[in-house]
Formats: sequence, structure tokens, C-alpha cells
Amino acid sequence: MEIFQGKTTVAEASRAYDLTPSEIEGWMEDARSGMENALRTKPLDLREPYEKEIRKLQEAYGEAMLELRARKN
Repeated sequence: MEIFQGKTTVAEASRAYDLTPSEIEGWMEDARSGMENALRTKPLDLREPYEKEIRKLQEAYGEAMLELRARKN
């Protein structure tokens, strides 16, 4: 929040909290997206992208398990 308020910079926060600048910048982008969505007349359903990502990861996990079992046999 201090970065958004102009009280500190990404570089200063990075050093103070032992985080990479890219981590902080990612969080800031997520926050901006969330704020923009909250101000819309018809907010986007934020669950949908996460559910798609979960399904994709579950499929990848399933494929990896099948490959592992095939290698054991």
C-alpha cells in the first residue's frame, strides 16, 4: 500500500521485506486488476480463470502420474 500511496518505491520495499521487485510488481498488478474489477458496473467473475487454471494443473498432474506408473511397470 505504501507504494501505491507514494510513500516508498518498489526497490525500497524489495530491500525492506526481502522480496524480489518482480514479486512486488506482480502483487501490484493483481491489486490494480482487482480494483479495476471492483469499480466496474458488472464485475467479472474472478473464479472462472482460477478454475480453468486448476483444471489445467489437475490434468497435468494426472498425465504425470500415468507416465510415472508406466515407467515403474
